[in-house]
Amino acid sequence: MLKNFLNNNKEYPVLAGISAGLYPVLFYYSRNFDMSKSWEHLLYFTGVFILLPALAFLIFHRLSKLVIFKPYQKYVLPFLNLFTFLFILKTFVFVPIERKIIVGIFIVSLLFAIFLYRHLKKLIVIELLLALIGIFSVSQIIFQKLTYSDTWKQQPDDIENVVFKKKPNVYFIQPDGYVSFSTLNDDFYNVGNNAFETFLETTNFKTYPDFHTNYKSTLASNSSAFMMKHHYYDFNLDKQEVENAREIIISENPVLNAFKSNGYETYFLSETYYFLNNRPKMGYDHSSIPYGKVPFLNKGLGEVQPVLEPLKRYLSDSIQTPKFFFIQILKPAHINTTAGSSQGAAVEREKWIERLKESNELMKNLIIEILDKDPQALIILMADHGGFVGLNYTGEGDTKTENIAIKKSIFSTNLTIHWPKNEVPEYDSKLKTPVNVFRILFTYLSGNEKYLQNLQADESYICLTGGTEPGVYKYVDGSGNYVFEKIEPEKGK
Repeated sequence: MLKNFLNNNKEYPVLAGISAGLYPVLFYYSRNFDMSKSWEHLLYFTGVFILLPALAFLIFHRLSKLVIFKPYQKYVLPFLNLFTFLFILKTFVFVPIERKIIVGIFIVSLLFAIFLYRHLKKLIVIELLLALIGIFSVSQIIFQKLTYSDTWKQQPDDIENVVFKKKPNVYFIQPDGYVSFSTLNDDFYNVGNNAFETFLETTNFKTYPDFHTNYKSTLASNSSAFMMKHHYYDFNLDKQEVENAREIIISENPVLNAFKSNGYETYFLSETYYFLNNRPKMGYDHSSIPYGKVPFLNKGLGEVQPVLEPLKRYLSDSIQTPKFFFIQILKPAHINTTAGSSQGAAVEREKWIERLKESNELMKNLIIEILDKDPQALIILMADHGGFVGLNYTGEGDTKTENIAIKKSIFSTNLTIHWPKNEVPEYDSKLKTPVNVFRILFTYLSGNEKYLQNLQADESYICLTGGTEPGVYKYVDGSGNYVFEKIEPEKGK
C-alpha cells in the first residue's frame, strides 16, 4: 500500500492538508494538554489547523489546474504542505507573530517546492509517522488523566453542608505575590508601606503578621485553599502544580458550593484570564471575563482586564441575595521566572516595589467602593504566595536553601481581614495559612466550632530539584519554624 502511494501519479491535496496540521496539533497537546483539554479547544484546533488547511489545499490545487497557473502546478502542493506544517508548528511554539521565522519558513518551503517537489509524498509519510508518535504520546497522557486518583479532595467532616447563621457579603481579594507587612521590612524587600497599612487600620482591618502560604505558586495555593485540603503538588516535580487546578478553582469546590447552598450569588473578577486558559466550566454565577475574550492560544497573561468597574456594576445590580466575590489582582506578582527573563535581583526588586504601589492603589479603591456600598462587608485580603524578591528569578527557589530570608520571600503572605461590625472571633489566632482560611471563615459564619476540629497542618511545601534529592519538601512547620524535611507520597496522602 505504501509503495503504491509513493509510486502512483495521483495527487492527494486533502491528505497533504491533513498531514500538514495533524502532527503540530498533537505536538501541542503532548506538551500543553492541561491548557487545551476542553472540547472547545479540540474543535478549534481540528477546524483551524487540520480541516481548514485540507480545504485550502483542495481549492488551491484545483486553481493550479487553470491554464494560467498550469506551469506552476507541480510546485503548489509541496510548497503549501511544508509551509503549513512549519508555520503551524511555529505558531504553537511561538504564539506571537515572529516575522523573521516566517520569512525563513517561506524560503525553506519555496526551495523544497522548486528542487524537491517530487518528494512530497515522502514528506507526507514522514508527517504521518510523526503524527503516530504524537498519538502515542497524547494517549499516554489521557490514560494518566483517566487513572488519576483525587482522593485527597475528600473532606474529613460535613463542612460542604455547612449552614450559615450570618450571611454578610464576602469579598475575597487576592493580590498576587504580596508578602506580609512584616516581611516588607526585611533586608530583601526593605520598602515602606505605611500609607496603605494606615489606610487599612483606619478602616478597621485586622492584619495577621505571621501568615504564610502553603504552596509557592498561584494554582497550587488556590486549589488547596478552595479545597481546604493539602495536595502536596501531587508529588509531580515536572508540573509542580496539581491535577485539574483550574477546574478546582473555577468550576467546583467545597467553598463555592457552600456559598451557593447558602443562597449566595457568586462573582469571579480578575485582571487576567489565567484561571480560564483551558476553558473550565464556569462555576460562578458571574464572571468579569467572558470566554469570548480568552484566546485558544496564548503566552503570558494577556492584557490587563478591569476589576473596579465590574465590581461597581455588580454592587449596584438588583440582586438581593448575599454575594461572594473572588477578585484576583495581578500585582505585585513575583519576580521573573527564568534566568533569561531576569534583569538581576536588584532590578527585579525595584520592579516589584513599583508593582506593589500599583497593587496598593487598586486595593484601596476596591475597598473604598465596597465599604461605601457595603459597610458591614466581610473583606479578606489574602495573597497566594510571596514575591521571591532577593532571588534573581523564581526558578532559583527550586534549589535547596537554608537561607531563612529566601524561604520567607517565597512563602510569607499577606492576610488582612475586615470583620463585620469589627467583631473578631476569638479563634482567629488559628489563621496561619490559606488552607484553613475558609474552614475558619465557615466556622464564623455558621457559629459551629466543630469545623475547627479538622484544620489542616499549617505547613509550607516546595518541590526541590536541585541541591538535594528531588522531591517535595516541608519548608515551614505547623509552628511557623523554618525546617527542611522530605515528604513521602504515602505520608503526604
